[in-house]
Amino acid sequence: MAKMMGPRFKQSRRLGLNVCGHPKANKRMGKGLARNDKKLTEYGMQLLEKQRLRAYYGVMERQFRTYVEKALRQKERTTGDALVMMLETRLDNLVYRMGFASSIRQARQMVVHGHIRVNGNKVDIPSYAVKVGDEITLRERSQKVEMFKSNFESSFLGVVPYIEKKEGLKATLTRMPERNEVPIEIQDSLVVEFYSRLI
Repeated sequence: MAKMMGPRFKQSRRLGLNVCGHPKANKRMGKGLARNDKKLTEYGMQLLEKQRLRAYYGVMERQFRTYVEKALRQKERTTGDALVMMLETRLDNLVYRMGFASSIRQARQMVVHGHIRVNGNKVDIPSYAVKVGDEITLRERSQKVEMFKSNFESSFLGVVPYIEKKEGLKATLTRMPERNEVPIEIQDSLVVEFYSRLI
């Protein structure tokens, strides 16, 4: 299973945006280091936004392209909104948003190692598409792990409005997210424009 394994802070500095969600990622982000500090062509801007969005969710290129192709086929939402919604409702991302993990990488590892249950069933696929009403919880043994408990109880992330936290280390996706509620700084229209010339 392929995954992004490079240095997170270095990636954030290169992309000019805190894509890993760590409060110290911007500490050494100096002027002139990021690619967005340089003069970019239209294609360069589209490429940068695509790389930022991929980095936010830790998705490799082939899988990301599959998401774009699915989003292009959706009729109810704009392509950019549909793309962000699919990425946002991945299991690894929701484990992170719900506060079980302190980063998407940690959330992905928790899922792969079998710590997470969806509606009481073990799911160890990070890209699993969570549906409205699905309840996500830690398996019984994992609820005794102090790190997971403290992550959930003292998460520095503000809980997004489409997630409801419950007692007993549980959380539910109450509805599909709206684009303006997703806490990422991305011009998704540029990502769609980048792929429109390729697909």
